[in-house]
Amino acid sequence: MRILARFPALTIFAALGVSSPLLAQAAANPTLNSEQNPSSLGARQIVELSVAATERNWYARDHYTFTERDDDRRLDSHGSLKSEDASVTQMIVVNGAHLQQIVEHNGRPPSAAEQKKALEDLDKLQHETPEQRSLRLRNEEENKSFLREILNAFDFQLVGEESVDGRQAYVLQATPHPGYQATGKYGKMFSKVAGRLWVDKQDFGWIKVDGEVTQSFSMGLFVARVQRGSHILLNESCVGDGVWVPARIEVRASARILFVKSLDIDRILTYSNYVLAPGTAFTAVK
Repeated sequence: MRILARFPALTIFAALGVSSPLLAQAAANPTLNSEQNPSSLGARQIVELSVAATERNWYARDHYTFTERDDDRRLDSHGSLKSEDASVTQMIVVNGAHLQQIVEHNGRPPSAAEQKKALEDLDKLQHETPEQRSLRLRNEEENKSFLREILNAFDFQLVGEESVDGRQAYVLQATPHPGYQATGKYGKMFSKVAGRLWVDKQDFGWIKVDGEVTQSFSMGLFVARVQRGSHILLNESCVGDGVWVPARIEVRASARILFVKSLDIDRILTYSNYVLAPGTAFTAVK
């Protein structure tokens, strides 16, 4: 996905969990524990089971092709439209990795330069060396490492149950844990955000995540500062076999660039047409 599809705020609001014996058990069969005694589950157990399912979902997503639409609007400090950009890309699976293929940009087919770049990226991935593949996989694992921090970084409260899109869900509130000491590259942001998570009661997928920045924080070597009140909403859908994938991400963010220039970001990413890529080794866990 695009970088903003992995916007740090999203990972903070959505990702939940650390390693534990319960998590390892759930990874083998994330549905079994709920069926045994659903009424006895506490907030922490639900979160752990959700992470086990999420790690499985992330693995599964790597084997799916899909379409992404990115609508990006930028407003200046006066609320006037500064720029507007819309693109549609097809994500394909090459050598075990996702590769973007531009379908259209602002209603037009890809330019010659964009087509050339896509071919170069395809060739590079098709001829990836073992060292390059190892580095790519290490980077991917590092981007997922925050999962092991979240339970220590947040306090979770089970605030109820709701029906969302016809699915029964646990509703959990996440607030920063006092005194948390960050250990990973995302950890410094954990104390600056809070959110609410809807977890599917059947297989512990994330149906919805709603989060907000409660204190401003810096990104990109302090070039940009994300302002308090920035908001992100994630909706996911189940494509079968308990696999949950992003359906829609809405980002409403205010940022200050170089501590001077203000910019409002209004970005919506929608995902569709998930298809298991031919020739993949993925086998759904039931």
